[in-house]
Amino acid sequence: MENIMIVDDEKDIINLMSETVEMWGFRPITAMDGEEALEKFKEYNVDLVITDLKLPKMDGVQLLDRLKEIDKNTEVIIFTGYPEVSSAIDAMKIGAFDYLIKPIDLTELKLKIERALEKKNMGKTLAFIKGVNWAMIISIPIWLVLGIILAYVLKH
Repeated sequence: MENIMIVDDEKDIINLMSETVEMWGFRPITAMDGEEALEKFKEYNVDLVITDLKLPKMDGVQLLDRLKEIDKNTEVIIFTGYPEVSSAIDAMKIGAFDYLIKPIDLTELKLKIERALEKKNMGKTLAFIKGVNWAMIISIPIWLVLGIILAYVLKH
């Protein structure tokens, strides 16, 4: 079960989104501001962060930036009731997966969650495959050397 962190300073939004993502089969982790979100992000294995843009202490773009410093592969969806083109551009430049406008369409949210998690999982798979490739590349010279040694031993 994937952990989805929901960050908003409005308790009603947190409750609604928590119940919704839990109904979809995810484990919600909640935070009321950016600082609490960072603490919980370090404490839990968070697969996806969904955060409001306007937060006390640290806005959603600043939170996104800090999360990317901790784990560059973290997927973050930012939502806002105050759509501004500049904040959307800033968020996407830093690495937000997507940007939603309130009121949030739950069908759209579910689709974006699934896509973000799929992207994260593809990244993990790609990293694993790269590791296997390097292991194979490194092991080829070892087998070659062993073959030469074996051939030498068999000749003598």
